[in-house]
Amino acid sequence: MKHFIDIGDVSAAEIGGLLDDAIALKKKRKDGTEGKPLAGKTLAMIFTKSSTRTRASFEAGMYQLGGYPMVMNASDLQLGRGEPISDTARVLSRYADGIMIRTFAQKDVEDLAMYGSIPVINGLTDDTHPCQILADLMTLRECKGRLAGLKLAYVGDGNNVANTLLQACPKMGVDISVATPAGYACGKKYVDQALEAARATGSVVEILGDPREAVAGADAVYTDTWVSMGADRDKADIAGRFKGFQVDSELMSLAKPDAIFLHCLPAYRGMEVSDGVIEGPASRVFDEAENRLHAQKAILVKLMS
Repeated sequence: MKHFIDIGDVSAAEIGGLLDDAIALKKKRKDGTEGKPLAGKTLAMIFTKSSTRTRASFEAGMYQLGGYPMVMNASDLQLGRGEPISDTARVLSRYADGIMIRTFAQKDVEDLAMYGSIPVINGLTDDTHPCQILADLMTLRECKGRLAGLKLAYVGDGNNVANTLLQACPKMGVDISVATPAGYACGKKYVDQALEAARATGSVVEILGDPREAVAGADAVYTDTWVSMGADRDKADIAGRFKGFQVDSELMSLAKPDAIFLHCLPAYRGMEVSDGVIEGPASRVFDEAENRLHAQKAILVKLMS
């Protein structure tokens, strides 16, 4: 594994190995035996989208591993003035040991990997969010003790998070049911990848329009904001289009009694999730947010040590 760009290109064995490493690093962090496997290493971090969890977790992770995070926003780079991303990739490859980018276009991440000579990590694009989904799988495994045979229900916008869950869950033997309103479906490419992976593992993939049907019998219920960053959507109009898709206590009651609730954050209470659910006993959203740190550290060590 040279890069971490698209979880569709990462094998089940590699995902499983990263989860093992993330859980081990989390334990070592808590008992003080982590060490500094990235001492002397530099990670160039490019942000053309604002960030809380991605920046904080990668920056803290690099410090904890003994390395140095070099943070660059869009206004700091010549990319915003027309420099080709191919030139940026080749220059940063002479200064750093890895690049993490959080941006809009998936092609920008792919081009960095194509023209650079160091590992590239996708911190988020409009299409996919692989680091988040690795943390989600880690949280699910911690809570349930396994992945294979579980059912995850995703309710809401068919966005980058939903796309990547479709790529990852069937590959790991997790059944997935995705319910989206008309006009907000996941990308066909990601549905096709899910169905292909499911044929190999025997997991179930359901693409639905009814959130109640999706959530029935689920071990985990997942949602995300209805207004993704950069999306030109009126919140009042969206609330009408997504009527019935809020994860509230009534919807959660259709899942298994011990089901957990997941959300990649930031969450908008009263929109995609009720306050009672996100603050309730089923919620694991802050464990999930913490696991971004450990999952990404596993990626960094794998690619850069």
